[in-house]
Amino acid sequence: MKVYICEICGDAYIGTEKPHDCPFCGAKDNFIKLGSEAKPIVNEKIEISELSKKNLLETLKLETEANAIYLCMAGHAATYEIKAMYKRIAKVELEHAAIVTKLLGMQMPEINPETCADVDADNFKRTIELEDHAVELYKKFAREAEEDNIRKFFGAIMQAEAGHAELIKSYL
Repeated sequence: MKVYICEICGDAYIGTEKPHDCPFCGAKDNFIKLGSEAKPIVNEKIEISELSKKNLLETLKLETEANAIYLCMAGHAATYEIKAMYKRIAKVELEHAAIVTKLLGMQMPEINPETCADVDADNFKRTIELEDHAVELYKKFAREAEEDNIRKFFGAIMQAEAGHAELIKSYL
C-alpha cells in the first residue's frame, strides 16, 4: 500500500496503485503524486491578485450552485446508477468549492437548495450546459491568473468539469 496525495485538493488516496483521477476533486493523475513528493496548492500560502480573488469568488458561487443542482438531480434520478453518479459529481463540485475557501482563507458559505427537472434527459442537457460553461470560464480564469498555483487549480478543475460533460454525453 502507498499514500498518494492530490496536489490540487491535498487529499490522500491509499492504495496499491495511483488512481487515474483524484477520487475527491477529479484532478487528472498528473496532479497525483506519492505522498513524499506531493506539494498541494492548498498548503502553500500565496499572495492572490484582486483579479484572481474575483475569479475564485465567482468559482465558489458556481461550484456551490452546481453542488446543489446535482443533489437535486440525484433526488429526481430514474435509476440508482444515475442517482449515484449525480451524488458523486455533487461531491466533486463541493470539493472544488472547499479548495477555493482554503485558497482564500474563508469559511464555506451556506449552500441553498436549487431546482432541477423531474426527467433525466432534461437534467442531462442542463448538466452539459453547466459543465461546458464552467470549462470555458475556467479556461479564461487560467489565462488571467498571474499566480502559478491559481493557474494550476483552474487548469485541473477545467479538466474535471470537461470529464463530467463527457460522462453525461455518454447517457444521451
